[in-house]
Amino acid sequence: MTIHLISLSKILQSKVLIVDDQEANVILLEQILLREGYQAISSTMKSSEVCELHRENNYDLILLDLQMPEMDGFAVMEELKEIEKGGYLPVLVITAQPNQKLRALKAGAEDFITKPFEMAEVLVRVHNMLKIRLLNKELHSYNDVLEQRVRERTADLKEGYQETIFTMTRAAEHKDEDTGAHVQRISYYSRVLSQALGMDEEFIENIFFASPMHDIGKIGVPDHVLLKPSGFVPDEWQIMQEHAAMGAKILGNSKSPYLKMGAEIALNHHERWDGSGYPNGKKGDEIPISARIMCICDIYDALRSKRPYKPAFDHQKTVEIIINGDSRTQPKHFDPLILDVFKRNHQLFCDIFDEYEA
Repeated sequence: MTIHLISLSKILQSKVLIVDDQEANVILLEQILLREGYQAISSTMKSSEVCELHRENNYDLILLDLQMPEMDGFAVMEELKEIEKGGYLPVLVITAQPNQKLRALKAGAEDFITKPFEMAEVLVRVHNMLKIRLLNKELHSYNDVLEQRVRERTADLKEGYQETIFTMTRAAEHKDEDTGAHVQRISYYSRVLSQALGMDEEFIENIFFASPMHDIGKIGVPDHVLLKPSGFVPDEWQIMQEHAAMGAKILGNSKSPYLKMGAEIALNHHERWDGSGYPNGKKGDEIPISARIMCICDIYDALRSKRPYKPAFDHQKTVEIIINGDSRTQPKHFDPLILDVFKRNHQLFCDIFDEYEA
C-alpha cells in the first residue's frame, strides 16, 4: 500500500454532514458545497441524531453548529469522542460567538466557521479539513497493515516503509523538485548525528525513518503562502507556522515508533534552544532531543539548497553560518552539545549532501 497525494476528486467525494437547527443555514451550506462539486452531502437539524448517523456513515467531516436545542455542539463532541477512539474529531464547528472558538478547539474541534457565512472561507476550511482527514485515514490504515506484517518480515517492511515515507512526504511538498533528495539527506544527517551523540540503536533507527516526515503538515498550507517567493506578511507567517502543529495531528495517535517520533519532530523541529522558536516557544531540554537533532540537520540542508528567497550556499559557508550565525540563524538556537558534535563531524554532512544531491 502506498500513500498518494489526495486528489481533488477524492475530496469532492468525501462524506460531509451538516448539523444546524436553522433550516436556512443548512440550505445555504448545502448550496455552497454542492456548487463547488461536493457529491455526498447529508444534513440533520437534530443534534441528538449526529452520533448514530456518524456510526452508520463514518463521515469524513461534520459541520456542527454549537448553539442547538436538545444537545449543544459541545455535548455532541463529547459523544463523538466515544466513536473516534483515535482522538481526532472530524468536526468543523459553526459559531457566531467569538468567545466560543477557543472553547470549541479545546473540546476537540479541528477548526471553525464564523456566522454569517462567507463562501470563500467555508470552501477553504472544508477543503483543507478534508485533505488532512483523508491523509490521516490513509496513514493510519497503512500503519495498521504495517503492524500486522512487521512480525512476519521485519526487514522487508522497513525498506518498503522508508519508500512510503518518501512518497508521503512528496505528497506534502510535491511542488518542490528537490523533495526526494532532501528527505533522503535528512534521514542520513539525523542518523550520523545521532550516532556521533552516542544514542542507542533503537533511537537511531527511529529517527532515520521518522525525520523525513518533519514537514508533512505543509499539506495544509495554501499554495499562495507555501510557494511565495518573497517574505511573509504577519498573517501569512502565522499560517506558515501552523504546519508544525498540523503535522503532529496528522502523524499522532499511533502505536508505530516511527510515526510517534515523526509527530514529535513535526511539532518541535522549529523550536529553538533559546526559546525563540515556534509553535510553543519551548527552550532547552523542554524540546525533545529528536527535534533538537532535526533542527540542525534541517538548517544545514536549507542553507545548502536553493530557496525562493536565497541561493544555495556551499558547505564552508553553511558551516560558518551555523557556528557563527547570520541575520537569520544564530548558534544560540541550537543545543550546545549537539552544535559541538556537529562542529566535529560536519564533513559527514558534506559527504551526504554530495552523495544525494538532486
